[in-house]
Amino acid sequence: MKRPEILLSTQEKKLNGVGHVNGNTAIQSLHIHDEDDAICDDHICTGVETPMRPDAFDLSDEEKIDLIAEKFTDILHILGLDLTDDSLRDTPRRVAKMYVKEVFSGLHPARKPLVQLFDNAYKYNQMLLEKNITVHSYCEHHLVPIIGVAHVAYISSGKVIGLSKINRIVRYFSKRPQVQERLTEQIAMELKNVLQTDDVAVYIDAEHFCVKTRGIEDAQSSTVTTHYSGKFLQDLQIRQEFLSIIAQK
Repeated sequence: MKRPEILLSTQEKKLNGVGHVNGNTAIQSLHIHDEDDAICDDHICTGVETPMRPDAFDLSDEEKIDLIAEKFTDILHILGLDLTDDSLRDTPRRVAKMYVKEVFSGLHPARKPLVQLFDNAYKYNQMLLEKNITVHSYCEHHLVPIIGVAHVAYISSGKVIGLSKINRIVRYFSKRPQVQERLTEQIAMELKNVLQTDDVAVYIDAEHFCVKTRGIEDAQSSTVTTHYSGKFLQDLQIRQEFLSIIAQK
């Protein structure tokens, strides 16, 4: 189904090009499309929640590492690699630990950042924007990196959080198999929930290695997704201010 068009401001068009919208999330894909690679091109996404089985956390981290290392040993063996070589001997366990402890660590709800709210003692009622937050994620279609930056803004409804908590929220939802649209929505939903405000904006600009290093192998493209809600959606001047600030070096 063709997605409806969204009306963009001049500044947004300059940054985004022509976008499409799904709810409040607009995506500008600069990828060169390959009809034989429909999964990546169509950005298939089944919902805002990461698809998880009910028994996802029955196993401990160590049990998962042991099982993944065993399965990854089989994969490397099938590929014909000699796992008795010093360079390859520990690769299966290194990959397993990386999956569980690092790149997919955000799957476990126990690692969700604890956020403490503070009264907005300064009565600051303008936009607070944190730029260039590092995004390191993995495409759930090929399990290769998504690398980029997030720009996150909110307007206080009377409460504020520590700046580092914004980074931690972005990091938590990034550390799992993702599609960029879902990542954008998950960050926005969490911020609205913890900050008790709808006045939130999220802008992610990222490079997808499933496009850069395989398939079309387009090394120059990037993808932009946005979420605007509350005043950022309703007030064009506030949205243009947000876009103008993130465009500055």
